Amino acid sequence: MTLLTNTCPRVNKAVSNMAGICNARILLLCILQQKVLDSEVAGRLKFVFIENDGVDEHMIWLIELKNLFSRQLPDVPREYIVRLVLDINHISIMIIRRNQVVGGITYCPYLSQRFVEIAFCAIMADEQIKGCGARLMNHLKQHARNMDGVTHLLTCADNNAVDYFIKQGFKKEITLEKEQWQGYIKAYDGGILMECELHPKFPYSYLTTMVSHQRQAINERIREVSKCEIVYPGIDFQKGDDGVPARPIKLEDFPGLKEAGWTPDQYGHSRFKTSNASAATVSNREPLTTFMRSLLKQIYDHPDAWPFKEPVDSDNAPSYYDIIKDPMDLKTISKRIESEQYYITLEMFLADVRRMFANARTYNSPHTIYYKCATRLESFFSVKFQSSLQYSKIQHTHS
Repeated sequence: MTLLTNTCPRVNKAVSNMAGICNARILLLCILQQKVLDSEVAGRLKFVFIENDGVDEHMIWLIELKNLFSRQLPDVPREYIVRLVLDINHISIMIIRRNQVVGGITYCPYLSQRFVEIAFCAIMADEQIKGCGARLMNHLKQHARNMDGVTHLLTCADNNAVDYFIKQGFKKEITLEKEQWQGYIKAYDGGILMECELHPKFPYSYLTTMVSHQRQAINERIREVSKCEIVYPGIDFQKGDDGVPARPIKLEDFPGLKEAGWTPDQYGHSRFKTSNASAATVSNREPLTTFMRSLLKQIYDHPDAWPFKEPVDSDNAPSYYDIIKDPMDLKTISKRIESEQYYITLEMFLADVRRMFANARTYNSPHTIYYKCATRLESFFSVKFQSSLQYSKIQHTHS
């Protein structure tokens, strides 16, 4: 088995903070938005602003949008939808695909009050996961800010629409002065008033381009201070019996690790140190092996250790390895200790011992002798472990 290594040192805090904005949700949104933008540029999709101006094609699209709202918003009276969609004071932005309306927003701009009220917003079901809804809202934001000169979008959303509006930058806290919107907004029972404040310079229609430029700038900055773009060839690793490596592998053998800033004093740090050893020596192989060997002998000699001395025999427990995917026993732990290659920290040893007890309680019922032995032996182990150690968190300072 070949392990590939791709190492990258810690970069400065400013770069980390910049990189944090490109999280998975934003990247997914950008991918979807880019696909919609590509369809828009290719002419397969278009976004148009339409009002009741008497033009035949526009009237047909308004009727199609009205029908779409009626299907997607069944709780809203149809007469109310007709009245607002065809109202001369309302404007609708629509998504047109193959000369058919597949989504849209109907809104009313209150220019003197510097805000837009969104009355209806709906997308056909098969278009909802393609990023069309976000692109539609971004077109509205860009148009409302640049063409209408407004600073806020307001809407009264029902419970089903709240999540969508939150994803589009809306919030339930209203910052617009109440005197500006009170008496203008059409509220209804069960509706939640939400607001989106428009940024004066944010390129809503070109979100993917902006994020692409930001990512490029971040990557260029990272490359100035690191070599994380280099993929090293890796090492050959063959696992032997009981998980012990077939040959010793040192951390310094990993290509690129030193180039990433690793130093030998970072090897094998433990949160624990023995009561008769310093924090530095517990990481060394010999005292660590001696300590684990002594602790294992105390467990092995305990009267309740008999179920754990050998691996579980599948003939006696046919379903054991179907249920327990990571088996552990004292014999395997002993082999790993004696190899002096497997347990490089005390935590690794501790994890195996605890896994052994957890497996017994997972497979066996509480009333069985195996379950009870596991509980008593783990209690004994915990006491011996704590009495032999003094807890110590080792703080590491990295440059």
